[in-house]
Amino acid sequence: MDTDTSAAAKQASATIYPVLFALSFSHLLNDTIQSLIPAIYPIVKDSFHLTFSQIGVITLIFQLSSSLLQPLVGVVTDSRPYPYALPVGMGFSLTGLVMMAFASSYHWILVAVAFVGAGSSVFHPEASRMAYVASGGRRGFAQSLFQVGGNAGSAIGPLLAAMLIAPFGQFNVIWFSFAALAAIIILYRIGKWYKPKSIRNYILRKHKVKAVAHQSLPRGTVTLSIVVLLLLIFSKYFYMASLTSYYTFYLMDKFDVSVQHSQLYLFVFLFAVAAGTMIGGPVGDRIGRKYVIWISILGASPFTLALPYANLFWTVILSFVIGVIIASAFSAILVYAQELLPGNVGMVSGLFFGFAFGMGGIGSAVLGKLADSQGIDYVYHVCAFLPLIGIVAAFLPNLRKRSG
Repeated sequence: MDTDTSAAAKQASATIYPVLFALSFSHLLNDTIQSLIPAIYPIVKDSFHLTFSQIGVITLIFQLSSSLLQPLVGVVTDSRPYPYALPVGMGFSLTGLVMMAFASSYHWILVAVAFVGAGSSVFHPEASRMAYVASGGRRGFAQSLFQVGGNAGSAIGPLLAAMLIAPFGQFNVIWFSFAALAAIIILYRIGKWYKPKSIRNYILRKHKVKAVAHQSLPRGTVTLSIVVLLLLIFSKYFYMASLTSYYTFYLMDKFDVSVQHSQLYLFVFLFAVAAGTMIGGPVGDRIGRKYVIWISILGASPFTLALPYANLFWTVILSFVIGVIIASAFSAILVYAQELLPGNVGMVSGLFFGFAFGMGGIGSAVLGKLADSQGIDYVYHVCAFLPLIGIVAAFLPNLRKRSG
């Protein structure tokens, strides 16, 4: 029995790179699909004569359809492994893509994005759990590698939309169904890897790690830390909603750029987000996640405060810097939370992904309403102050010793 436990522990300590790269590539495909939703906003706005408020509702439906389900998915899969949940979830995204291509009204667009959101609700907590299992203790690195795939997909999506959808119309969304099919195949193979070891890894994680964590931090400290982390997620994703949903409109309105050029500038920002995500996790492994969290939220504030007053050149530069800095937070926040509650990795992943998506959706709807009433430029003056909330990271305990 001791020999079996020792062998299992030794296997668990190895970082399984093929699985991590496969998860990262699947995340790229998943988020390429997701990124089509904001990328086609200018097209559907003209086609269906939508207001900014209706654009915000599209994002709200997408974000809520994923955010409300993600914690539930995490709780269910914490109690019992479902190794093939990922390809099933991607099937929902495939259905949503096909519906989006054929949608003939605003209401069908809402139904389509809800299906894509439902697929995301399964993908993120389960894929994050598998990255945790495959990390071999390098949890920040594993989450960053997983996240950077998603952010790369978010950056590629608008670029592909500018080339394939903007010139030719909404129906060309159908070509992205091949990305969903490829993801289903990859995720099925990952499920085959995960299935024979899922129960054993779950037992090791539940009994070996959880007891140690509860000796270190009292319940009140853990609760306060989770609240602080959620407040930081609110700050980050409310601000990010101003850029991911309305950056193209801001550039077109203030600097009179074309739709295609605005998509290219959005790509620059989203590329910066991908770079920042890859930086945050490994740095957190080395210096402690608390410091990465603090710097990546509060440190963006000088640049967000300057953005509304910049010309086009400096707007692109500042948005790039903001993307790098603020994106480095999420991997550190997620792993920090997983280390606070290591026996509930699925629930924590679902809660934080779900809350992030929910804040992005609510932020998009609120900011859309604000843009309709006060103008798109006003949105960026108001949102500039959100990263100052990052000062609350001072209340987080230092978990550097645990950062693997």
